[in-house]
Amino acid sequence: MFDKLEDLVRRYEEITNELTEPSVVNDQKRFRTLMKEQSDLQPLVDTYTEYKKCRETESDSLAMLEEESEEEMREMLKEELSDAKKRMADLEQKLKILLLPKDPNDDKNVIVEIRAGAGGDEAALFAAEIYRMYVHYAESRRWKVELMEADEIGIGGMKSVTFMISGQGAYSVMKYESGVHRVQRVPETESGGRIHTSTITVAVMPEAEEVDVHIDEKDIRIDVMRASGNGGQCVNTTDSAVRLTHYPTGIVVYSQTEKSQLQNKAKAFALLRAKLYDIECQKAHDAEAEARRSQIGTGDRSEKIRTYNFPQGRVTDHRINLTLYKLDKIMDGDIQEIIDACIAADQAAKLAKMGEN
Repeated sequence: MFDKLEDLVRRYEEITNELTEPSVVNDQKRFRTLMKEQSDLQPLVDTYTEYKKCRETESDSLAMLEEESEEEMREMLKEELSDAKKRMADLEQKLKILLLPKDPNDDKNVIVEIRAGAGGDEAALFAAEIYRMYVHYAESRRWKVELMEADEIGIGGMKSVTFMISGQGAYSVMKYESGVHRVQRVPETESGGRIHTSTITVAVMPEAEEVDVHIDEKDIRIDVMRASGNGGQCVNTTDSAVRLTHYPTGIVVYSQTEKSQLQNKAKAFALLRAKLYDIECQKAHDAEAEARRSQIGTGDRSEKIRTYNFPQGRVTDHRINLTLYKLDKIMDGDIQEIIDACIAADQAAKLAKMGEN
């Protein structure tokens, strides 16, 4: 591990020197690539630098202890030595985590698709609430949310909703939300006070650039039509809605949230690219079945990942056996504690797997 760390420190120093060269400064593409690599290495280099300082402290304290005879001074050195060892153990664990292979999609924006499952109108209402939960969470991270498509029902619910979250590292965080979310509560329409169980599915897809996915124009049918449903001025009076049909996969995407046909077309293509890229990612996951099993619920869409129990005010994440009694806060977007726990469990599983090899 330490040989690899020394190599990475040398690489960091090479990049730092390269970034001062006029030829690199004038080549914006090269400059941005090196800046990104430097930024990725920075946490690792900083942690390793602190680790080496602690190792020096440990060595110095041991040497001084051998020569020191005064008891008060010896106690102080022993305390210093103990602190250094404890900090070194913490930093070593952090370095192991920083050295874990990084998901190449982690820095990407995400497209999130929420669909009502079992439970009729109650599932559609819950889908709308989970959408608002993610919007509030994204706002707390200062990420941008852009609605791509919504199929609303009259009572404030959504049969489906698709939206993009743009922000640094959005996929690295949001990928843990993929799966089936279950709600248990008494619907407002239920006169007998019985608790109903409804489900929704959440699909989190990394945004795909054109370089990630090639779409052949011969494989696409583009239909334009008048937007339907609730719309502002102009939305329902022009042929602005766009539907794309991808023949090889049968995927159909539809966009009508913008007044401009051009903007709707761009959104539809972005969604289609994400879906096709997601299919490729799923294939790669399936090919690496063992690696997929070691992950904390970032692959299987049919997996029931979380239950929101309203009568008891609790939320349970079944993948990591975490239960929190702060349902109101979570529904208002306070999901960071759940995500942090998923990340920690995922890292622990990967570290354990590395230890077996």
